[in-house]
Amino acid sequence: MEEWVGAFWHRLVTRAARREYPDAAVSLEEMRQPAAVMFRALGGEGGLRVEAATETGHGARRSLMQRIAGSGQQVELAWRDEETLRLPIRIAWFEERELNRQLYLWLAALAAHSGCYPGDWLQQNTAASASVLRTYPGLARRYRRLVEAHLQQRPDPETLRADEALQEQRIRQCLSQPAMEVASLPHAERPPWPVPLWLHPSPPLVAADRSARDDPDDDEDDSSHSEQVETEKRRRGERVDNPDGRSGLLAFRLESLFTRAEYVSVDRTTDEDEDPNAKSAIEDLDVLSIARDGKRTAARLRFDLDLPPQENDDVYLGEGIPLPEWDFRQQTLLPDHCRLQPMLARDAGTAALPEHLRARARRLRSLFEMLKPRRIWLNAQPDGSELDINAVIDHTTDRLRGIRAAEADMFRSFQNAERDLSCLLLADLSLSTDSHVNNEQRVIDVIRDSLFLFSEALSGTGDRFGLYGFSSRRRNHVRFHTLKAFDEACSPDVMGRIQAIKPGYYTRMGAAIRYSAQLLQKEPSSQKLLLILTDGKPNDLDKYEGRYGIEDTRAAIREAGKQGIQPFCVTIDEKARDYLPYLFGSASYMLVRNAGELPAKLPLLYARLTG
Repeated sequence: MEEWVGAFWHRLVTRAARREYPDAAVSLEEMRQPAAVMFRALGGEGGLRVEAATETGHGARRSLMQRIAGSGQQVELAWRDEETLRLPIRIAWFEERELNRQLYLWLAALAAHSGCYPGDWLQQNTAASASVLRTYPGLARRYRRLVEAHLQQRPDPETLRADEALQEQRIRQCLSQPAMEVASLPHAERPPWPVPLWLHPSPPLVAADRSARDDPDDDEDDSSHSEQVETEKRRRGERVDNPDGRSGLLAFRLESLFTRAEYVSVDRTTDEDEDPNAKSAIEDLDVLSIARDGKRTAARLRFDLDLPPQENDDVYLGEGIPLPEWDFRQQTLLPDHCRLQPMLARDAGTAALPEHLRARARRLRSLFEMLKPRRIWLNAQPDGSELDINAVIDHTTDRLRGIRAAEADMFRSFQNAERDLSCLLLADLSLSTDSHVNNEQRVIDVIRDSLFLFSEALSGTGDRFGLYGFSSRRRNHVRFHTLKAFDEACSPDVMGRIQAIKPGYYTRMGAAIRYSAQLLQKEPSSQKLLLILTDGKPNDLDKYEGRYGIEDTRAAIREAGKQGIQPFCVTIDEKARDYLPYLFGSASYMLVRNAGELPAKLPLLYARLTG
């Protein structure tokens, strides 16, 4: 009974203190694509990802009910940084669902114009709002509706202290008339109530998780096959020093017992079993405190990413090839920044086409043989081996009608109809391909079957093609595996190399694309196709993670296009729509939602692209 009363009281007070409308809530998941389109259409940088914002404390004065309920201390506001556009994971500020949806679009438009305006938070957001409304007057009506609805929610200046009331009046004035020139925000004892129509006044510094990458000599990877602990809400994190191991008994009175949300630097042994309450603990924490001790738990798969000795590694072909890389921060191409290492699989022998693919390969080969160059008659030619009877009849008819052609093409010629085409298939062989797509197959198995069927299909056309795979471990070791060179036939040796592919390392895509373009440039064909097969976005152990890798890959693709090469990407990454249109364009990629269908779809895609 006591627990029931407590739960009832908690629900009652929390509901009374709530200042949002859950029934009208709009989530970031449904607005991610429209917000991204709005941001980029209005001049925002295409390389920024749209991600969820982190809850932060606002410090403003709360109502009595909020203080009783212990709620209203944190708020999700939008901001942008060098890598991402951060939007609230859910917006339920307004009673109308359409207003919550329009708030997402307004924040995206505001972020696109949030340049280096002078002044404090108030002046910067006011100037950005005025810039958006001045450049796109069609948004004025939507903005006015949002402002009118939000002003009704803000605290009444007459109920506030004098300094806080002055702040509130200034904010209301700037929301209503963003085009006017305003002074900086007056000082007050407490910060003003959050403004959801503006960007965050002091966004938290969000850095990429480099816990396994801080030490350049640490080559271990923290990938694990243990259960993934997922939570929808993003939380702030902090780095703390690891306990020194000399801490003794922690003495305290029972009434001063710390909650689980308070970090205490206590040295405990690493747990050998997975914590079944891990997700519950994450939900209770406002800030995640992270320390490195270099240890592994028994639940994790232990493996070493150090480079193997050369006698056990694949065969190196040469000393490596220096390649440039695009640095978007400096807006310059760094010469000889990467080193690509061509390789051949050491343990690859000869192999035949796997039994489970043979029936499908026969059907594909017979289908693709229809694309094979054949000798055909070309009619109405100026010269040829014999007369074109139809052309002679047409010419005679024209003469009888009084029409005299200056020249008459009345011959036919028997010639070869050649396909002047070269294709290079570049397969992602990074460590992520070791994940399973179903109970029987991993991603690498699907890629292997795709390469088998692709080579069988193209052997039927007679087109020149090459098969290569790539992975990377920082900029000085981009591994480029030769599976089939352009001048090689599809032999048992090639099948053996395809059979020997295995997952490893990371995805420095820009360097692999640049070298693939160099190989295609040496081909005499007039049409050159670069097919990229991947399961994720560009990444590596160093700064290539995030936007840096996206921008370098985009630069490499644009360079290939200027050389007359047609890049096309095939991916099984469900989040590919967030970044592939920026890399390849809207019509130069294909998402295969069911990875098991990739082996059958890849040859048909080739036929469509080259038909």
